[in-house]
Amino acid sequence: MRAGDIIIVLGLLGQFPLAGIAWQLIHYLAGLQRLGFTAYYVEDTGTAPYDPRVKSLVYDCTYSLHFIADALRRLGMEDAWAYRDGLSGQWYGLPEKRVQEIFAHALCAINLCGASNPAMLTFRPKGKLLYLETDPVLCQVRLAQGDTATLQFLAGHDAHLTYGENLGEADCPIPLPHFAWQKTRPPVALDLWPFRADQALRRFTTIATWHNRGKDLCFCGETYRWSKHLNFLTLVDLPRRTSQELELAVEIDDAVELGVFQRNGWVLTNPLTVSQDIGGYHEYICTSRGEFTVAKDVVVRTRSGWFSDRSVCYLAAGKPVVTQETGFSKFIPTGRGLFAFSTGEEACSALDAVNSDYLTHARAACEIAQEYFDSVKVLAKMLRDLGIG
Repeated sequence: MRAGDIIIVLGLLGQFPLAGIAWQLIHYLAGLQRLGFTAYYVEDTGTAPYDPRVKSLVYDCTYSLHFIADALRRLGMEDAWAYRDGLSGQWYGLPEKRVQEIFAHALCAINLCGASNPAMLTFRPKGKLLYLETDPVLCQVRLAQGDTATLQFLAGHDAHLTYGENLGEADCPIPLPHFAWQKTRPPVALDLWPFRADQALRRFTTIATWHNRGKDLCFCGETYRWSKHLNFLTLVDLPRRTSQELELAVEIDDAVELGVFQRNGWVLTNPLTVSQDIGGYHEYICTSRGEFTVAKDVVVRTRSGWFSDRSVCYLAAGKPVVTQETGFSKFIPTGRGLFAFSTGEEACSALDAVNSDYLTHARAACEIAQEYFDSVKVLAKMLRDLGIG
């Protein structure tokens, strides 16, 4: 690596201008900066943006542009981003000619979340185009089932990375076909989440989408659901079984399910008030006692090894995390600061363990973030494994 080598991150922050998406992107850009690279953010998806204020796709990208600018300003990158409006073809942020120059010199471009279709990109990087999936299993199953569109999309990349650290292993039914898949995990920029343990904080919280529709999978006789709500439903009586207050920043869109959660003592918060502002999202996590959450059925029952890019923010801030087992405990130590559960009894026991010695578990949470999710370590290994830099 030479100081100042260019790496581009392709993303979908303008398409989905929400704080969780922003922090995921920020951690990649910050990590690349700390490794000495010159990082740029480029969004070239050709897709209309979503406006969370009206909960709909819109034809005006003004809100998205302001959101991108605010996120990148936090890293001193107010002059290091570009967004192409898919409807008009107009470039915002950096001018099109400058974007072309950046791609012409880029060591690589990281296609985060597979945001851009390689066949539709306005420019290709001089170096490798990397596909980096944060939600594993879907593409692997489609490849195994012979889906030509998925194969064509992935073949447009030079390398392939997944958060599914356990995919292809003996205890996971999901193969890794066609490509030399590299395993990685969500990075966190530690200095952006200073340690803030406070025993007086009352609630374990999480931020989530309730229903995810349209991506359920059938594979080898099993149906896997692309949604978290089913696993939350199995734990609906948890507040009655523990003295720990539990809060969900989710929008439960089924009236019956909403009533059940309210009657069982869950504290429910409007997710838009948390996710609409980057700073507000940060403060919500930092003023939580810890995180309690579940994972999507598809990553749990396949033992994919997936871990949440939101949970790493909690860990970095010294917030113990109690989360559903996906097979990640094969790779990340649990039992101090981070707990993996498979049953309601295990979840209760984990919450009790944290509260029996809170400050010890808070410090352990921060240590796990430092050792296993530090953006500098994660991205250095990722690039080294791919022979980049």
